[in-house]
Amino acid sequence: MRRNFAFLLGTVTGACLTVAVTGPQGASLVAAAKAAARSEAYTQLNLFGSVFERIKTSYVEKPDDSKLMEGAINGMISALDPHSRYMNEKGWSDMQETTHGEFGGLGIEVTMEDGLVKVVTPIDDTPAAKAGMLSGDVITQIDDEAIQGMTLEQAVSRMKGPANSKIKLKVARKGSAAPIDIAIMREIIRVRPVRYKTDSGDIGYIRITRFNEQTTDGLKKAISSISKEIPADKLAGYVVDLRNNPGGLLDQAVSVSSAFMNRGEVVSTRGRTAEETQRFTARGGDITKGKPLVVLINGGSASASEIVAGALRDHKRATLIGTRTFGKGSVQTIIPLGSGNGALALTTARYFTPSGRSIQAQGIAPDVEVLQDVPDELKSRSELKGEASMRGHLAADGAEQAGSQAWVPPNEKDDKALNAAFNLLRGVTVNANGPAMAKRAVPN
Repeated sequence: MRRNFAFLLGTVTGACLTVAVTGPQGASLVAAAKAAARSEAYTQLNLFGSVFERIKTSYVEKPDDSKLMEGAINGMISALDPHSRYMNEKGWSDMQETTHGEFGGLGIEVTMEDGLVKVVTPIDDTPAAKAGMLSGDVITQIDDEAIQGMTLEQAVSRMKGPANSKIKLKVARKGSAAPIDIAIMREIIRVRPVRYKTDSGDIGYIRITRFNEQTTDGLKKAISSISKEIPADKLAGYVVDLRNNPGGLLDQAVSVSSAFMNRGEVVSTRGRTAEETQRFTARGGDITKGKPLVVLINGGSASASEIVAGALRDHKRATLIGTRTFGKGSVQTIIPLGSGNGALALTTARYFTPSGRSIQAQGIAPDVEVLQDVPDELKSRSELKGEASMRGHLAADGAEQAGSQAWVPPNEKDDKALNAAFNLLRGVTVNANGPAMAKRAVPN
């Protein structure tokens, strides 16, 4: 209520100001206001210059000018939101490696929280996943060096390295009384963003782990292979598993959604400038030929995953099963800053589902909620808090929602959400609010 009132008050104040400046002296008042704003900005820049010079001349040891400037840039950007960041030349190069899908390292998606590195999710079949790292783990030391004080790019750079080299991480884990030491052997991480299975004989299961430059091609190959392995008359439908998928490239989210849609809007973005306000529509046609579709989501499904889930649900193309998604509803634009200067990842817009709903700090609730039976020893760390818990996050349009369960059982027979998806596609269960599913005999 208070937030809504504040917005209303701001609107009313703005309207009164408009009336005031549209009189005979309006133009001069506007010009004076702009001049005052410029003057204030220059005053602050002069202050920055004074501090910079004082540090250069009076600090106990001679400082490195480039490190001072990088620190100042990082400090400025950290005042914005958790997802905007500056990347120096090395950080920019590392990010390009990641989006291409091959790099040397551990295989974890991380973010910075309260000056420490927090694991969003380990990537399937990578050294980090095999070593037992979990979503929500907080990395406090790398090879006995404290992370506090490093930037995210510096910490990530320390974790990357040549294949077959060892690294030791100290991890704080919720529910564990003492920090945990985890030793990992680095490997060349070749991220296969898409995997598929047809073990059931009547359902194509597709796992999408992230949205990089290879995702759409991988999805198309998976669908093609499934259609060859399961005859059309026996194929009950597809399960697309987006659980613990942290997101990635916007264009890949659009093209993945397009693979299941004949037409219609996938997502829209709205920012302060006209160029950041865009609509993205499906292209290419539904390559599954309208086969029933279930999408699995959970508290680790974020960003691009939420775009796909939101589009397919709004168009009644898929039924969502699982738990509420993470709630990252903002778009970061990568702005290269010239040779040797790195790049800026700047939050420039919010994205909205085809129905016009923002996901920011709210996430997407499933059509069918399914909670996993989490072992007692894992219950304290089976949930992600979500975007709404991140310091400095963009506020939601309405009531903010906490995160949700993000644990996926390692054994498929214990995976309640996956089995619920299979039952829905086979007509064993019915979702009255979702797309129609053909009733089929259950194989035995």
